[in-house]
Amino acid sequence: MSVDRSVIRELETIVGAEHVRTDPGDVEPYSRDATPAFRAVPDAVAWPGTAEEVAAILKLATSRRVPVIPRGAGSNLCAATVAERGGIVVVLTRMDKILEVSADELLARVETGVSTAALADTAAAQGLLYAPDPGSRTVSTVGGNVAMCAGGLRGLKYGVTRNYVLGTTVVLPTGEIMKTGGRLWKDVAGYDLTRLLTGSEGTLGVLTELTVALLPMPATSNTGVAYFPTLADAGRAVDAIIGHGIVPATLEFLDAKCIGAVEQYARLGLRDDAGALLLFGDDGAQDVVDRNLERIGEQCTATGAMEVTLAENIARAQALLEARRCSLPALSRLGTMTILEDATVPRPRLAEMVDRIDAIAHAHDVPVATFGHAGDGNLHPTIVVDQHDDAAIKRAHEAFGEVFKAAISMDGTITGEHGVGAAKLPYLIDRLGADQMALLRRIKAAFDPAGILNPGKLGS
Repeated sequence: MSVDRSVIRELETIVGAEHVRTDPGDVEPYSRDATPAFRAVPDAVAWPGTAEEVAAILKLATSRRVPVIPRGAGSNLCAATVAERGGIVVVLTRMDKILEVSADELLARVETGVSTAALADTAAAQGLLYAPDPGSRTVSTVGGNVAMCAGGLRGLKYGVTRNYVLGTTVVLPTGEIMKTGGRLWKDVAGYDLTRLLTGSEGTLGVLTELTVALLPMPATSNTGVAYFPTLADAGRAVDAIIGHGIVPATLEFLDAKCIGAVEQYARLGLRDDAGALLLFGDDGAQDVVDRNLERIGEQCTATGAMEVTLAENIARAQALLEARRCSLPALSRLGTMTILEDATVPRPRLAEMVDRIDAIAHAHDVPVATFGHAGDGNLHPTIVVDQHDDAAIKRAHEAFGEVFKAAISMDGTITGEHGVGAAKLPYLIDRLGADQMALLRRIKAAFDPAGILNPGKLGS
């Protein structure tokens, strides 16, 4: 153990010995998150229960120069919570209270460890919508979603997590407990620290409480699916849909490999002779939803759809959404290691980017399937390999490096919603340039002068 025993004793004093683990078997599960091929064993794992306990941990860590890695449920896909330099992993899942849901103000206050699904369900019980809808919603925490600025299936119409964060309680690495933002939808007093903390990946402070915006629950919703001979045809349909002023709540795509894997996995009755499918849906007043889905169907037909169908009931609508949500587990059945990445390009270049991904995968001799958010150009290329085949894993990572560079060359980015973490840090300078990277480091130093918070990640 590289952390002095005296630090562990102080840690136990802060949170209680029952909330600290140092034995190898106890800390090993926290050596990794949902990102394959990244692993680093921390020296200790601690579960604080209050902001004051988090503050005491960070003050101790700063004084002793011990790395601290904040962690929620560990569902992120960029190795953002891997303890690359050892230290203490601070798990925030004990802080799981929903403190307030206000229908009058359209907001909720939650502790950082509340699951996304728990917040959404509690809001829904009061006729309210928490719009962020990441694929990991049943396990991911609200604090983790804010730290990573998670996206989701409703991102086209409703935006991503940062659009709903009104205020935070954050503990700085030096131990100060600070509140940013508040309960207001409009507040431009000073620099927008709330927005800066959102997506900072646990490198600037530890979030302990969030105030998030809610919306009235839409009266109804429905979903449809359109099958196309090729993904290029589906891409043209997306352009036509958006070009006709239709912004649906959901506009997702699966390529042929994903369709096959999902059908084998879930038996949803998807067509296996299509080159791609578009999953589309909308919510709101019944007449608006009906009209929008009809118009979407018309645009799909006009751009070469093989078939367009609407869900005939709620159960079928949920089944169609499940086709998109289960893409990752379906593909994971094809091998023992699944490497899922994300990159984003301008929407009109979506099909071109998929073609580039296929060419890169062929050149590196790795199988790739691609699905994602067609409405905003966010792709999720996925490679499944044998976890014991080191050569294939190496080729997969080399292929993804070329995918990121291809996205940048198309005026895109290396990540639309998964984050940078450790996995994509080598490519961040290609996306931002040296001047922005230097500015990130100065911002990091202002928040974290000792450099103890999630070292080896953003701003390091």
